[in-house]
Amino acid sequence: MADHAVPHFCNDAGVSVIEIGAREFMCVGANPPFDHPHVFLDMGADNEIVCPYCSTLYRHARDLKPGQSRPPECVMTGQAA
Repeated sequence: MADHAVPHFCNDAGVSVIEIGAREFMCVGANPPFDHPHVFLDMGADNEIVCPYCSTLYRHARDLKPGQSRPPECVMTGQAA
């Protein structure tokens, strides 16, 4: 059982790269109702991963905390399951 919440990120701004502090996270595309299927992504040992639905490139940034992103508006609040 996980002892922490999985961060969710969205790309309403349509940026090509989102830097995040997490290596395991959910991409939802845009905020509902314009979201795509919520997909769990795991970078593993890599520093980047591309969402297979929206093609957003997520890049790990060591200076950010797990629930933070750059740009900051890409953090999804009020996470929907």
